[in-house]
Amino acid sequence: MKPITESELILNSDGSIYHLHLLPDDVADTVITVGDPDRVSRVSRHFDTIDLKKSKREFVTHTGTINGKRITVMSSGISTDNIDIVLNELDALVNIDLKTRLPKTQLRKLNIIRIGTSGAIQADIPVDSLLVSKAAFGLDTLMHYYKQNITKAEQQLLDTLKQALPSDSGFVPYIASVDKGLLAELGHGILQGITFTAPGFYAPQGREIRAHAAHRGFMNALQKLDLHGQRITNLEMETAGIYGLSAVLGHRAISFNIILANRSTQTFSKQPEKIVDNYIRQLLDRVADIL
Repeated sequence: MKPITESELILNSDGSIYHLHLLPDDVADTVITVGDPDRVSRVSRHFDTIDLKKSKREFVTHTGTINGKRITVMSSGISTDNIDIVLNELDALVNIDLKTRLPKTQLRKLNIIRIGTSGAIQADIPVDSLLVSKAAFGLDTLMHYYKQNITKAEQQLLDTLKQALPSDSGFVPYIASVDKGLLAELGHGILQGITFTAPGFYAPQGREIRAHAAHRGFMNALQKLDLHGQRITNLEMETAGIYGLSAVLGHRAISFNIILANRSTQTFSKQPEKIVDNYIRQLLDRVADIL
């Protein structure tokens, strides 16, 4: 096997990975991802210790300990284009020898835990609630660049969604699912749903400010879609990419969605910062139990 070339796996002058600016020992086996760089410190302040703080661009990383076990929290920025960078560079840090540029014979399996905000599209899902994505549809293009292996059940859900999309839209969705082990370990007692990962915040999620959306009935169709007795529950911008790339690279992933808005009832949380902090604490308690 030939070493991975410098143009394909780019390192900084200190040997750190190009975008994340991290070294292999900087990353724990459990990595919490948040979109907002400012949210990293809101997670790490609950650690028992913080041993590392690094940042570059929108990627802020803190690594520390809970109950004596190492844990990392990292900001991904918004949308799946950043997820492509985060997941590939995390995998390179733990599964490629950066000195020889060769894959390691013993591969590490990371636990990738997203804690993000989201908007519900079903009227009965209340603002300020928590939802875990058991699967996610991506309407971005990220996973079309990677070879995926999806199950028969996933293909059925994907085919049903494709039939419901506007015929003139040109949309080509993909699907990816939660790691069942992490769902059992961390998701018990939490509302589960199917998430729609959009490639933008405004028209791609059915919002209109001044620019007019090209497919005005799209969100209404998603709300009514029957996915073999299941339904699309919420909108956000990272989960499908996290699930898809984690599966391709052999890692475990789960996405928790803090519901700050309900698009059906047109409501938004009255205390979003407090709600986010409350769920961060609750989810860290669960994560601490499996570390």
